[in-house]
Amino acid sequence: MTEKISGMPFGDPKLMLKLAGYRMPFGKYANHLLIDLPEPYVIWFAHKGFPSGELGHLLRIVHEIKVNGLEYLFDPLRQGPKPGH
Repeated sequence: MTEKISGMPFGDPKLMLKLAGYRMPFGKYANHLLIDLPEPYVIWFAHKGFPSGELGHLLRIVHEIKVNGLEYLFDPLRQGPKPGH
């Protein structure tokens, strides 16, 4: 089953793989994976405004996942591919 919040398809494998490898390009958490950013930092962006472009889009998704208690969706991304897949 695909989780949906605000029309965002969290079951999209390509999107989830992109999230798994995307790193914060600037700031206090530069070079950290977006999925590993602290929730308060992501909430701060939500209040101040997300950056434009792909980074902003991905941060919005991370925000929705974190504030709705769906961080378990990140677990398979942290574990990496299973042998033979």
